[in-house]
Amino acid sequence: MYFHAETETHTLMSIQELLSLFQSGKATAKSHMKNLIEMAAADGNFDQVEYDLLKRIASKNGISESQLKNIRSNPGNIKFELPKDNRERFHQFYDLVHMMSIDNAIHPDEMKLCDLFAVKFGYPKQKSRELIETISSNIKYGQTHDETFKRVIALTL
Repeated sequence: MYFHAETETHTLMSIQELLSLFQSGKATAKSHMKNLIEMAAADGNFDQVEYDLLKRIASKNGISESQLKNIRSNPGNIKFELPKDNRERFHQFYDLVHMMSIDNAIHPDEMKLCDLFAVKFGYPKQKSRELIETISSNIKYGQTHDETFKRVIALTL
């Protein structure tokens, strides 16, 4: 009986840890959507191609279109959340660069914002432009996230 109670406590802790992890992931995903919306609007235009990319990324992150509309309508309700995992940080930064370049016109305000995000995500300020250009080029030429991640790691060493 004693062993059984200990097992139940362990299981309960695991469920709580999973719930916490899930809630943290949702907060990070919502923060990511807010960042993408900010990037899409940085040039003064929120084009359909940008909105389509936003919906695809939202879907991959478990964010519904109604949640996306709520984030867009109430951006002040979402605080910036930096992903704890380096790979997730890279994926979010990759998405931001993709959003910046999806309309084939990079506005100076988009580049400034992307530089700011590079630093917020922990990349060296002096390497931010090179990282942005590398990611943008890899997107343009159809390289995978993993191939791009390897190039970014090599640049930051």
